[in-house]
Amino acid sequence: MLVGEAKAPAGMRLYAIGDVHGCDELLADLHARINRDLAARGAADYRIIHLGDYVDRGPDSRAVIERLARMYAADAKVLCLRGNHDDLLLAFMAGAPGSAEMFLANGGEATLASYGVEAGLVARLLGSHAGLGHRLRDAMPAHHHEFLEALALSFRFGDFFFCHAGIRPGVPLDAQSADDLMWIRAGFLDCDDDLGVVVVHGHTPTRGRPDLRGNRIDIDTGAVFGGPLTCVAIEGSAVRFL
Repeated sequence: MLVGEAKAPAGMRLYAIGDVHGCDELLADLHARINRDLAARGAADYRIIHLGDYVDRGPDSRAVIERLARMYAADAKVLCLRGNHDDLLLAFMAGAPGSAEMFLANGGEATLASYGVEAGLVARLLGSHAGLGHRLRDAMPAHHHEFLEALALSFRFGDFFFCHAGIRPGVPLDAQSADDLMWIRAGFLDCDDDLGVVVVHGHTPTRGRPDLRGNRIDIDTGAVFGGPLTCVAIEGSAVRFL
């Protein structure tokens, strides 16, 4: 199944938003654009799917989580997936071995700061992160943690499959590993095969424009690196970008 052949469910418009990484102002603007698009182009049904990586690197991870947690709780048409950064955050708060180093090496200090938790100069210099994850969990509102824990790994609507990073070619969709769905690059990005669905994903930043291939659509356009935050709108077999 390739782009141009793949179809969304009849009567349903699908919106998918790429990696946010703490860019709350861009997310608010993109939600407003979606609302204007819905007002201008009425749809019998729709879903707004967020592809994960809500935290780290950007200026306000806390505000992004608050915005999405409220929307997710209030509207069943709003769906949210787990990205590798969101998963690292949960592991860090749980005190998983090695998680602190991974979390901080991947922009986690920005998430800490957004919740008012400072890593501290000594911790950064000595690599001592004992208790830091628990401090973040204590500072995080309970509904933020509940939202993160509830994040799904994938959704499928018609011929379109939504996940954070991609899929392992040759593995049935219902047998994909969590690790691949959140982390894969090699073996997926370089695959031109018909995957049976069109995969809509983020995780791998592009140079400011969506990467539209025959079997996949990458909408991580590097918002936290100065690019736009991108939404793909899919209706029938038509694909367009906001």
